[in-house]
Amino acid sequence: MRPALRGAGLLLLVHLAACGARTGAEPSVAPPTQVAEVHVADRLFLGREIPGGGFVSDEEWAAFLSEVVTPHFPDGLTIWRAQGQWLDPRGNLVQEPVFVLEVFHRGGTDAEASVQAIAIEYKRRFRQDAVLRITAPIKLHFFE
Repeated sequence: MRPALRGAGLLLLVHLAACGARTGAEPSVAPPTQVAEVHVADRLFLGREIPGGGFVSDEEWAAFLSEVVTPHFPDGLTIWRAQGQWLDPRGNLVQEPVFVLEVFHRGGTDAEASVQAIAIEYKRRFRQDAVLRITAPIKLHFFE
């Protein structure tokens, strides 16, 4: 038997044995390696369509990320591309590609100022009508 198949078979046997050994007990879950800390999750929705014409290019986004976002949150962040729609201040339904930026931080005035600075600069630099922000308390821990 090839090693990969032998390993898969062994895992299946271990799994089946573990399932059979349970008698109504809750499944065991490995605890995190550190205690969960209370943080804040901030998510910004940054539209790519520029009112009056044009789009935020990948190159412009990369420069914004490097020059503005990363200096405020050097410990890490997450970005994904999405498609969104909203009713703009002129009453137009706008459908556009969006960058979603999410950062986790400990809260406080410095973090608040950083999130605001990112949103304000994005609006200024790319002539945006608005940047949507969602903020929520979270517990954060790493499984290492």
